[in-house]
Amino acid sequence: MQFSASQIAELLDGEVDGDAQVLVSDLAKIEEGKAGTLTFLANPKYTEFLYSTGASIAVVERDFQPSQQLPKRLTLIRVTDPRACFSRLLKMNEDLQYNKKGIEQPSFVSPKAKVASGAYVGAFTYIGDGAVIEDGVKIFPHCTIGDGVHIGKNTRIHSGVQVYNRCVIGAECIIHSGAIIGADGFGFTTDAKGVYEKMPQVGNVVIEDDVEIGANTTIDRATMGSTVIRKGVKLDNLIQVGHNVDIGAHTVIASQTGIAGSTKIGKYCMIGGQVGIVGHLTIADQVKIAAQSGVGHSITEVGATVQGSPAFNIGDYKRSYVVFRNLPDLKKKLDEIDP
Repeated sequence: MQFSASQIAELLDGEVDGDAQVLVSDLAKIEEGKAGTLTFLANPKYTEFLYSTGASIAVVERDFQPSQQLPKRLTLIRVTDPRACFSRLLKMNEDLQYNKKGIEQPSFVSPKAKVASGAYVGAFTYIGDGAVIEDGVKIFPHCTIGDGVHIGKNTRIHSGVQVYNRCVIGAECIIHSGAIIGADGFGFTTDAKGVYEKMPQVGNVVIEDDVEIGANTTIDRATMGSTVIRKGVKLDNLIQVGHNVDIGAHTVIASQTGIAGSTKIGKYCMIGGQVGIVGHLTIADQVKIAAQSGVGHSITEVGATVQGSPAFNIGDYKRSYVVFRNLPDLKKKLDEIDP
């Protein structure tokens, strides 16, 4: 679809400086702009590219004043916050790309399932008995939606996602390809001979509204009860969430983190990549855990920042690291004193 500068300015509450009728159909980085694309300038260090960009429209701050001649073909849209406005345009562009409805064939939708008329089900998808797919849901090809699964309004599930029986996914969520929701938790018992026997995992996974789950992330179903991912949580790719874990609202977790079973993580936490968290812990609200840390005990201080393995207060960690990296020199000095 094409949009004119005047239409875009109206959407962004902006002012057109140039040709109000120029048309664009795509978005581009300022240094890669070409005719028919729209770009933006928010960071001053990229200003030089504005004078050579091939883009047709650039979104800039209202008070921007060029220091040299702009390309004649370039129209400016002046707004209060270019980055926020461009983010809105990206969201609108994304919505247009995913604007699909109906049930593609071949696919299987159980006659006992309820699929809203405004939903989309891609080809080669399976939807089981008793599943409920609400209005605006987009399920892309090659997904499995198990028996009794409930998916809330406007949630988008990308190709190749597997949602096991009885799991619940809220509204406005995004689940990326390869994610597995509701596989069995790692639960086993041993008999008198030390042989492992599987403990049935009869709970489910509950994902609240506005959650995003990255590609190939796995969230295990609870042994009993629910594994819970609360409102606004953002999980990166390749994360393992164990059974009966509870992740608090608006917490963000980076790639390759593993969380063992029955750990409770607070609200507004930030957890870096490759963090390991053992089971049955409690992590307070607003805690920050640096990348590659190992957390083996509960963190009870609200807002604490920890690092290391085992993780401890980041200030103490940095002071200790200074000593640690100087150990060879210290050892040499000691040897010189007492050879």
